[in-house]
Amino acid sequence: MAGHSIDTISEDGLRKLADERHIEEALLASAARALDDWEINATEISLVSHSENIVFRVDSDSRQPFVLRFHRPGYHTLPELHGEFQWTAALNRSGIGAPVPRLSKDKRFFVPLNLPELSQTRFVSLVEWVEGTPMATLIERETEPSRLAAYFHKVGSLAARIHNQAAAWQVPPGFERHAFDADGLMGSQPFWGPFWQQSNLTPAERDQIVYARNRIYSLLTDYGQDRRTYSLIHADLHPGNLITTGETVHIIDFDDSGFGWHLYELAVAISYYQDTPHFEVIRKAIIAGYLTERTLSQSDIQLLPVFILVRSMVSLGWIEQRPELDSSHKIPTLIRRSCEQSRALFGEV
Repeated sequence: MAGHSIDTISEDGLRKLADERHIEEALLASAARALDDWEINATEISLVSHSENIVFRVDSDSRQPFVLRFHRPGYHTLPELHGEFQWTAALNRSGIGAPVPRLSKDKRFFVPLNLPELSQTRFVSLVEWVEGTPMATLIERETEPSRLAAYFHKVGSLAARIHNQAAAWQVPPGFERHAFDADGLMGSQPFWGPFWQQSNLTPAERDQIVYARNRIYSLLTDYGQDRRTYSLIHADLHPGNLITTGETVHIIDFDDSGFGWHLYELAVAISYYQDTPHFEVIRKAIIAGYLTERTLSQSDIQLLPVFILVRSMVSLGWIEQRPELDSSHKIPTLIRRSCEQSRALFGEV
């Protein structure tokens, strides 16, 4: 309520605040109940995020804090959730810092928990908390182009190391994870929903986006899924998901990880910064960093703008399917980018 006095908040606003406070208190009680399944003596539980996933920080008497996550219902099956931890374990073994899960008392990584306050049952998991500063926070403070380049050079290098591991890794029997392939991104039923049906699109904008979608689907199909360019990817490797401690970078939030193109990984990492004055510096830096660890052909690099457009388009579907997250303020920018970039790449409808 900072910045507001009681007499400046409407009755509906007060009711909403009271409801939010009630839900938060109920969720904290559920988190305490969930921890009964782990051998953790919690000293403090705090709500970090209540969006698709519900995330808590858990401090314990062992001085090792943890992340307790209530996984969003319907996004992944239990085998797919296990696939996430199978891959992060492999990444850790290869020297890439990724989440480290803790088994429950009965040796499960994911425990179902009934949440009566949400009328849902969700799987719950526990991973070790990593102290540090999100790289995005450091970037927001930075105005010197050479320093910005250094950050994104590091992101590119890290992405390449992830792809080196993934391309060489033999996935275990029964491994399951979704795919950001041609169908998953641009098909008739894409993984994040039919973005061309976004309710804010004008008829002309919809026609432009449908035209681009058809062109991109054919392009991705022709591009193929060779291990040189396609493997497991983090799929949300923006600087907000990179925790820095000195020179060490730890990756968090593998919720979206799945099979996809390496160029999509790079596009996700830089797409947020498209409207900043140093975007070209950022684009060149992430490619240069990637090339220190893994090859990209010139024809690959020339496809990066297509994958940046893909990110904008699929994000429209993501927002449309999640109205409860109130991300509608992002829609005008995503529509503008989608239309402008599709015209630049493929021409006017």
